[in-house]
Amino acid sequence: MKIENEMAAIVTGGASGLGEATARILAAEGAKVTLFDLNEERGLQIAKEIGGTFAYVNVADEASVDAGFALARAANGVERIMVNCAGIGWAEKTAGRNRKTGEVQAHGTDNFKRVIEINLIGTFMCMAKSAAGMMSLEPLADNARGVVVNTASVAAQDGQIGQLAYAASKGGIVSMTLPAARDLSRTGIRVLTILPGFFETPIYETLPENVKTDLAAHIVFPVRFGRPDEYGRFVLSLVDNDYINGESIRLDAAARMPPR
Repeated sequence: MKIENEMAAIVTGGASGLGEATARILAAEGAKVTLFDLNEERGLQIAKEIGGTFAYVNVADEASVDAGFALARAANGVERIMVNCAGIGWAEKTAGRNRKTGEVQAHGTDNFKRVIEINLIGTFMCMAKSAAGMMSLEPLADNARGVVVNTASVAAQDGQIGQLAYAASKGGIVSMTLPAARDLSRTGIRVLTILPGFFETPIYETLPENVKTDLAAHIVFPVRFGRPDEYGRFVLSLVDNDYINGESIRLDAAARMPPR
């Protein structure tokens, strides 16, 4: 699906990291991009720079998501491209001992719910609501009406110690991909998921250098963390190629995550 005629796009988590890079690349190709994010100051700045729109959206809150779609569509029309990059990380074992007290503790239920609500349910809501909008559009070449690209993680397949909630949320995104693509096939809407490995994003930038060095040792080639623009360009290639559908694809330089 070629980006043309100021095609509308929405990118969640568009004010930083993978989302920001994707928004910039889509805009450079001619798309009118709306950023969904909670960082209003940064989001407004990026939207101004790329000639797009910013919407203050909490993807875990349905009313907030609905308001974001209404704003985006009023500004740019119904989106043909939906990219879900919003998400959080979390580290907590299934059960373990408190390092200070020695007390055995189970994984916090509220912590687990929060990760699922933002990463998985947020992705689900934005995917489903965007697909409903795309169904109202006139088809393009190959009867295409739009494409949804979700962001999972290699943790969906290689979850590390302490990544129970995070891996569950990202594994859920992978599991939604094929049934969603099948659901939407007759309407000309594709669904894809990218599983990024180690990327220079705000989550990884907070890690100590020795931890980043240890992680980089598991990358096959090229031996470095990925750049956000490499993710954004991969999104663009998926949008462009109508024959890729229902796939969850690793973008990880052949890395496999160790247990810890």
